Amino acid sequence: MLLMTAAPVGLSLGPSPARRDVLTRRIRLLVAATIAYNAVEAVVAITAGSIASSTALVGFGLDSVIEVASAAAVAWQFSAREQALREAREKTALRIIAVSFFALAAFVAVDALRALAGAGEAERSVPGIALAALSLAVMPFLSAAQRRAGRELGSASAVADSRQTLLCTYLSAALLVGLVLNAALGWSWADPVTALVIAAAAVKEGRDAWQGRGCCAPSAVTPPAVAPRTGDVCGCRRGCDCCG
Repeated sequence: MLLMTAAPVGLSLGPSPARRDVLTRRIRLLVAATIAYNAVEAVVAITAGSIASSTALVGFGLDSVIEVASAAAVAWQFSAREQALREAREKTALRIIAVSFFALAAFVAVDALRALAGAGEAERSVPGIALAALSLAVMPFLSAAQRRAGRELGSASAVADSRQTLLCTYLSAALLVGLVLNAALGWSWADPVTALVIAAAAVKEGRDAWQGRGCCAPSAVTPPAVAPRTGDVCGCRRGCDCCG
């Protein structure tokens, strides 16, 4: 059996108070940037999608609206100066993120199925293609920066919000493929199929956020000499990303 050497008594596994302040400010700035970008993205996507009757593009715009709500929930959490209050707000922020995902999935899925049933065909959208390409370039950087800060700080809500931003990257790629296929080959069915991909991804991310998966807060308690079966030496559960 592999024995783990116990850490010195009183040693904290989390960042120092000064480092926590730096990470908190960084997350606030990243959240503000995410809100600003997604607000513009939502307006452009929903407008272009409505003009082109594109379920995928409208769904992408609604995802941007939800990303704004998600980022606003994290901003609300981190607006508290006291760490204890921020931690108390964590569960509420996660619930807001999860419910937003579920609402998006329901709306987009119903609209996509209506389109596949012949309710209407999407037209090509050059602004939509340009927006999807731009988001595919911007979103990975915002997501990675917030994810790193959230992991180090041990904030499940910050990591969940970064995962939502990362989801936007995947959805941008799917949207770009669907819009290009429709524009170049006239495959109008590619639009609602892309929308269903968006809905499925939203359900998964909503479930993970509701369960609080994605991050384990660093513990200030000395870890046990032997790692528990359900986690590792730092106390992370399986399915958590902070210690990975």
